[in-house]
Amino acid sequence: MKKVAVYPGTFDPITFGHIDVIKKALKLFDKVIVAASEGTNKNYLFNSAERIEIIKKALFYDLKLDKKKIEIISFTSLTTDLCKKYKSNIILRGLRAVSDFEYEFQLAGMNRKLSSNVETIFLMSDVENQIISSRFVKEIVRLKGDIKRFTTKSTIKSLKEKYE
Repeated sequence: MKKVAVYPGTFDPITFGHIDVIKKALKLFDKVIVAASEGTNKNYLFNSAERIEIIKKALFYDLKLDKKKIEIISFTSLTTDLCKKYKSNIILRGLRAVSDFEYEFQLAGMNRKLSSNVETIFLMSDVENQIISSRFVKEIVRLKGDIKRFTTKSTIKSLKEKYE
């Protein structure tokens, strides 16, 4: 039986921090579902379809990752329901710093209460990528700064087009 992990997030836009988590997950699981949330509680720069396309370009065009091992989707449901749909009992979450932990700990606890067979696994990106956040990347590009150390070429192109 294939071991599938669900990696939910906003990915607005995807960064090298997210990509580190995906690459590490590919070493641990047969398949990784990269799930971009369509939740309405955030003010997204990119709509759901744009984020899916940006993720695909970053992972498959820029980085040439294995399309057979990664599925990219959008979702509006509970993450635990997404796990059921994809026959996964693993939710992946990335941690950057201690400040992320309290929120992620609460989220993992709520997901566990919603579905007792779902486990949350935390993966950290490499040290040089732990400070990267989508919010900072958007702010830097908005102010015409250089973001090539934070995300892929195609993502940079999408960001620059959005701010022109």
